[in-house]
Amino acid sequence: QVQLVESGGGLVQPGGSLRLSCSASGVTLDNYAIAWFRQAPGKELEGISCSASRNFNAFYADSVKGRFTISRDSAESTVYLQMDGLKPEDTAIYYCAADQYLLCPTVIYGSHFERIRVAAYWGHGTQVTVSS
Repeated sequence: QVQLVESGGGLVQPGGSLRLSCSASGVTLDNYAIAWFRQAPGKELEGISCSASRNFNAFYADSVKGRFTISRDSAESTVYLQMDGLKPEDTAIYYCAADQYLLCPTVIYGSHFERIRVAAYWGHGTQVTVSS
């Protein structure tokens, strides 16, 4: 059974950093594309970063490009999202998702309808709050 568990969220001041973790069980992580999404109150689900399967190419939304970095630790079956230069508008619940057939461009550029259906496996989310 595939399970994804996010951790690392919390309260941070503007300009601060957090590292989110997505721990996967029941999968061989290298065979899966892993994506990070976020949803702020009253807003649609936003795809912010994605690590493709096998070649591990990274994709980022314009809203986080240059500030967030996705990485993998295959031995630990964990995908990380390093978030630097956090802004109040980064406040949201952050989710990771995984699928062998997930297409990273869909995560970043797809419609809301496409994004919510892009992956078979989702974590329960971790809250990130950026506030002074």
